Amino acid sequence: MGYVFDFHDATRYNEWLLKRRNRFAADLESRLMMGMLDPVAGESVLDIGCGIGASIAPLLEKGLDVTGIDPSPYMLDILAQNLGERVSLYRGFAEDLPFDDNSFNHACLFTTLEFVDDPSKVLEEAFRVAKDRVFIGFLNRYALTGIGRRVKGIFTPTIYNRATFFSVWEIKSMVRKLMGPVPVCWRTVCQFPGPWAGWMKNIEGSQLVQRFPFGTFAGIVVTLVPRFRTRPLAIRYQPKNVRGVAAGAAGCSGMAPSRGFDDSPR
Repeated sequence: MGYVFDFHDATRYNEWLLKRRNRFAADLESRLMMGMLDPVAGESVLDIGCGIGASIAPLLEKGLDVTGIDPSPYMLDILAQNLGERVSLYRGFAEDLPFDDNSFNHACLFTTLEFVDDPSKVLEEAFRVAKDRVFIGFLNRYALTGIGRRVKGIFTPTIYNRATFFSVWEIKSMVRKLMGPVPVCWRTVCQFPGPWAGWMKNIEGSQLVQRFPFGTFAGIVVTLVPRFRTRPLAIRYQPKNVRGVAAGAAGCSGMAPSRGFDDSPR
């Protein structure tokens, strides 16, 4: 199940997101998701661990049919207030999604894996309910900001004390273990945290820079490959009529059928 955000967590996160500097970072992360997921208007997408909807707004602007699921009622309440009835909302856990196989074109996990107990199970569920692509956005273990957050958490209680940080290679390894050699692509953003981020906007958008493995936020998109279970073709054996075969053989040779094959009364 993992950590479920309470009322204070939800309120603080909403306040954090409204700050200009943090909004800039959130926009970079959303643009990375949209660029990698590359959805088409009218397609359906499931936001797993949607929270207050930081990653949902760009999906709606693209004209997608969006469904969100989160275990925290407080996060869902804020999301409902911000976006009204534009999103179908469910309360539930990422490890046990209440949807059928291939229910959505795409699925996205936006800083969700950090707060669950079984990341592999969450990924397995995401791959089950989606049929085209899955975007996995997470806090990079090897980013300078991520290291600073973990050090700060030693001395001051923060939400990051509850989080598990991942590297690109760890997530790729989990994906390969679950799905085999499916196409996987990764990028990172927020390479330059702090007051310099605004000056680096154009540089942050460079695909070359996004290939650096040290950005604060990393994104991986997995292209799902349809699989079909094959079975041997079973052909039932139909024995031939023994009498008919024998009679035919005798007729061809000009001989009467053998007595042993004549079942007429004696």
